[in-house]
Formats: sequence, C-alpha cells, structure tokens
Amino acid sequence: MAALASPPDAPLGALAPRREFLQHIGAWGAAALAAPALQACRHSQAQNLSPEKLAFLHGVASGDPGRDSVVLWTRVTPLQALEPGQEIWLDWRIARDPEMLQLAGSGSVATSAAQDFTVKLEALGLQPGQTYYYSFSAPAQGAQAARHSPRGRTRTLPAHDVAQVKLAVLSCSNFPAGYFNVYQDCARQTELDAVLHLGDYIYEYGADGYASARAEQLGRVAAPAHELQSLEDYRQRYAQYRSDPDLQALHAAAPFICIWDDHEFADDTWRDGAQEHDNGSQGPFALRRAAAAQAWQEWLPVRTPDMDKIWRSFDFGGLLSLYMLDTRLAGRDQQLQFASYVNAQGKLDLARLRRDARAARRRMLGREQFEWLQSRLQNSSARWQVLGQQVLMARMEFPLSVACGEQDRLDWWRDVQQAQRDGASVKAHALLHAPRAPCYLDSWDGYQAERERLYSLMQGHGKNLISLAGDTHNAWASDLQDEAGRAVGVEFATASVSSPGLESSYQESAALAACMQAMLPTLRYAQTSLRGYMLLTVSAHEAECAWRFVDTVHTRQFSAHTGKVLRVLHGQGKISPAAGQDAIS
Repeated sequence: MAALASPPDAPLGALAPRREFLQHIGAWGAAALAAPALQACRHSQAQNLSPEKLAFLHGVASGDPGRDSVVLWTRVTPLQALEPGQEIWLDWRIARDPEMLQLAGSGSVATSAAQDFTVKLEALGLQPGQTYYYSFSAPAQGAQAARHSPRGRTRTLPAHDVAQVKLAVLSCSNFPAGYFNVYQDCARQTELDAVLHLGDYIYEYGADGYASARAEQLGRVAAPAHELQSLEDYRQRYAQYRSDPDLQALHAAAPFICIWDDHEFADDTWRDGAQEHDNGSQGPFALRRAAAAQAWQEWLPVRTPDMDKIWRSFDFGGLLSLYMLDTRLAGRDQQLQFASYVNAQGKLDLARLRRDARAARRRMLGREQFEWLQSRLQNSSARWQVLGQQVLMARMEFPLSVACGEQDRLDWWRDVQQAQRDGASVKAHALLHAPRAPCYLDSWDGYQAERERLYSLMQGHGKNLISLAGDTHNAWASDLQDEAGRAVGVEFATASVSSPGLESSYQESAALAACMQAMLPTLRYAQTSLRGYMLLTVSAHEAECAWRFVDTVHTRQFSAHTGKVLRVLHGQGKISPAAGQDAIS
C-alpha cells in the first residue's frame, strides 16, 4: 500500500505434536528434536565442508517463542560449489548465560540448497519467562578450527502472571528507501519480550521501483534488479535484506513474531491475486504466491506448519494474549476500487460504494480464521487482547470534496480555519460535517461488515482490545468505535522502518496532523513525516504506547527520540495521554 496510501491450532505457548512438527521440519531440512540421533547421523554422512569454506553472512535469529521452546534460525553460505543435494551440517547451542557455559540444549542440524541453506529448528525443554543465548557453528575438522555464527539473545513466554510485557512493533522496511536506522535504535532497547513485525519485511519491486530514487547513492540498489517473480528471486531479495547489519542486530537482540503483508508477495495482494500482478504476462498468481510464501518461511524464524494458515497466538502469562492475523491472503476478497464508483463527470456514487463496502459477504479474515479467533477469544482469560495485523482498522473517511480530488485535504482544512476565524459558524459546521467517503479500501474500511462482526465479538465478551497496524508508513492512534458509536477498543499504528510517509506529498506535517484529526473524529494522534516504530508496554492496569522516531534514514548518522506517549486504562477502551503528557495532539 502506498503511504496513506505456535501452530495455528495449538494453544498459546503449546507445541505442535512431535510427528506433525517433524514432518514440517523436514521441509526446512533442519531439526533439533533428537540431538544425539542427529549427532550420530551427521558423523555417518560424507565429510562436511571445511569450516573455512563456510560463512555466516546473514546473522542469527529467533522467533515464535513458546513457554518451553523457541525457534532458532541462521543461514550458512558455502564458499565453494557443492554436489547436487549435498548437505551441510552445523552444531547449535542454547544457554542460560551470555558466556554460554550453562547449556540448556545442543545438537546438530543439516541444511542444503533445497531450503536455500537456511537453518530453522525448535529448541525444546526451556524454562518459561527466561532469557537464553544461542549460536551456531561449523564444526572443527582436523586442524581447521570451528567457524562460529554471531550469538543471539532470545526469551521464552511466561507461564504465569507477570507484572509487565514490553513489545516493539515495526512494519514496512524498504531496503532501497534508506538505512535501517530504526532497526538499530530498536536493537538498543532493553527488556524487550518480543519484536512484532507486521509485514512488508521486504518489497518486491525492481531496482527502479518504488522509493528507489536514492538507492544508488546509498549503496542500496535492489537485487535482483527486476521485480520478484520466482522462488530464486524472492530468496535473493531476502538475502540482501538479511545482509543489513542493523536488521541482523535486532534479530540477534530479541525473538521476532512476524506476519506478512502484501509486499512479501506483490502490491495490494488478496486471496487470489494482486493489483500489480497480471496473469497474462506474469503467469498464474498461485505460482508466485507459493514461491513468495516458501521464501518467507525459509528466511524468517516462524513456526507455521501450514503455509496457507499463518495466523497464530501467543500468551504472555495471564496478562496479554496476542493474536497474529493474516488480513492479506488467507480469506481476503478482492479490494474494491474507488475509481469504479466515480462516473465520467467525476461524480461519486456514494450510496453504491457504501453498500458494497458494507456487504455481509465481503471477507477480510475469511470464515476459518475468524472462527479460530472467535474460539481463542472466548477461551482467553488474559486482561488484554492484542491483535497483531497489517492494515488500519479505524475509519478513514474523507469529505467528498477531498475524496473525489476536487480539493486538497490541506486546502479543505484552511477553508475550515478561515470560516472559524470569520465567525462563519454555519460554513465551518458544513465543512466539518460534510458527507464522507471511505478512500482506503485496502484497509478494513473496504470490509466493514466483518469489522462489525469483530467488534461485536469483542463487546460480547467484554474484552480489552488493542489493535496494532502497520502498512501506511505513518503513525496513528485512534479510538475504535462500531457503527453505533460504541467504544470497542483502541488502535495503535506504527510508522515505517524506511518507506516514505505522507511527507513525500505534504511537508507541513503539523498542519496535516491537525487536518486529519479534524476530518476523523476518532483519530487521537498522527505523525506523518518521520520513520520509526512503537514500544507497547502492558501492565495489569494500563497499556502504554510510545512512538520512537529517527531524524533520518538517508545517512548512517542519526538521532532518535520518543515522540507521543499515549495509554489506555484497563476497562476504559479509549485513548488518553500518558502521565506527564500534554493533551492529545
């Protein structure tokens, strides 16, 4: 989208059945579920490559933590040609201390070209709510010393009530658009329980595509140079992104919990296609989708046995239940197109647009995922229910003159301000209360009936809802209300890691934020000119969201600061300023 522009059926923290997980891990070509047997198997193999012929160029990562397990990841790069099907064996260790003297687990694991030399395994038998350290190595051979990967830090989920959970929330990391300074600042944060990445981890465009104007100057030209289509294309792009030192640092600092959005596939992807995919010239979308999903599975530390059902949940004791949702592929119907409701004279058929956007048949999550979420919510006793998903849930409806392009949004705002200064209250009221139209139909505004069903589900069970979103490249905070105006919860939306926001169209960011809040009654905060991320800190009585921003992504030298800090109190379902903060602005 342009600038605004644990297995699925396992209880949170529970593990997949061993047989099922072994079947799936075979697709990765890596397992650590029976270390002694694997050790023995490795020594029966043909001679492993000499450690000097192997390199760890893409760091290490962990993810999808459970109460007694976590997924560990690395990639090993062979520095010489291999025989077809030849495997590379690595040793792995996980320990309770940074020096890695107090081992909690170890073993050996194989990889090959079949999974692009990525390694993914599940370390079992860990203790709940504990910090661990892990690494990989190419074993020593004769006089050749072992070659070691960087060391990573990870953490398991708590089993019982905890006083606090701290999550970092990121989205929209575009390699050619700028440096990943946001990742670097996030890696410096302490006491993170997990990092949530809400999608657009990579972008699929070619070297001359979106946000690439400075790529050559920055030394960040996209590879391969063409738009991604095949499995090898997507693998090469992930390898480029994972070569970034700031992204490697964040992966090594904390476990990731990831979900995909559209650019892991193609712009404005839906269940059976994408706006930027043409079956006639590019072949069946199903092939591209499968290639992109496989590369995502290979390169990220995710635990999802079924690549078509990546929704999953995580319990942080009895404090917070997190539901990572797929609002992009699993059940999404094709997006409505705003232009389809504007005639040749530029007149919008608002009644038809609203009817179609509210149609009960339109699905964002799809029936199966919605029923899974309903079951999880009904059975959760956690004080906070958090949705980790991609697109804005709050309404973004603009006055018709703005929606139809007859008037720029800042011109509309200046008209409102002028009318207020002139004492023309009738005119000001008319401008502020003019009919509105939903414009971002890729968001929940294009799937309003399912949004209402979700709101009803939350209200029916008295849940404290926090919805997290990315996608738009800008920072937002909104109260969530149903069509009747009843409070449902709150939404916190993160700015992007590097993709440009509305500053590319509007340099008057303060005026634009004021304009947007005047247009949107439930909007409580907007920051449309800075790249950044969110820190969500949840306790029994409140959830606090702090927006962190960097001043540039175009040089390696940068400064970072905390912008707005907002909170929602348990049981209130609406946003208020954090202690010591001024009124919301």
